[in-house]
Amino acid sequence: MAARSACIGSASANPTTPPSPISRSSIAVRLVESFTSLQGESTHAGRICFFIRLAGCNLDCNYCDTRYGRSFGAGEPASVDELVRRAQESGTKLVEITGGEPLATPETPELCRRLLDAGFEVLLETNCSLPIAEIPREVRKILDCKLPGSGMAERNDFSNYALLAPHDEVKFVISCRADFDAMLEVIRRYDLPSKTANLLASPVWGRVAFTDLAEWVVSSRAPVRMQLQMHKLIWGDRPGV
Repeated sequence: MAARSACIGSASANPTTPPSPISRSSIAVRLVESFTSLQGESTHAGRICFFIRLAGCNLDCNYCDTRYGRSFGAGEPASVDELVRRAQESGTKLVEITGGEPLATPETPELCRRLLDAGFEVLLETNCSLPIAEIPREVRKILDCKLPGSGMAERNDFSNYALLAPHDEVKFVISCRADFDAMLEVIRRYDLPSKTANLLASPVWGRVAFTDLAEWVVSSRAPVRMQLQMHKLIWGDRPGV
């Protein structure tokens, strides 16, 4: 088993301040990309999925692998109607809304409702720093709990855990052994297994060996599912997959 180590970049970073919020009456969002691929993470890994990546993030995780979508001015305008149409043309009924941070876009709850009304199974991945209360309960929310190695741990909004449904998920991105131990403490402190059985531990690509994380999970008997980023194993670390 690997020795306990300090996290790289565990010091807090100053997040980018978003511009003035988009008007809720606006029909447009900022779309970085939309594409159909295999879902590479979550309990839905391996399924065909249509991805909607919205622009802008209020955090600055030091291991972020989608920096091309972090700016609030990235991408191009797209209406909610257009995004629903693209999803319908994708040929799959599983849709993930991601970012960036999709909850930083005021139209995201409406987009979720429209997709649900159109018969889609909707996943929403969020960095756990903004409230999820306005997101319909039927949406399968994936909360990415920020650990010390991200540099953003102090930005978690742990009140979101009280709103978890059994089908929701909490993801922990592990960059070092200290992150793994911090994950165990969060799970214990907030009694997460009583809220959802979908707790996932994922290694930071290129920082933690898969075998190390596997050994930590097995030896700790933690109530988590280890996951890898399947899309990166297949296609490499690049946009659009």
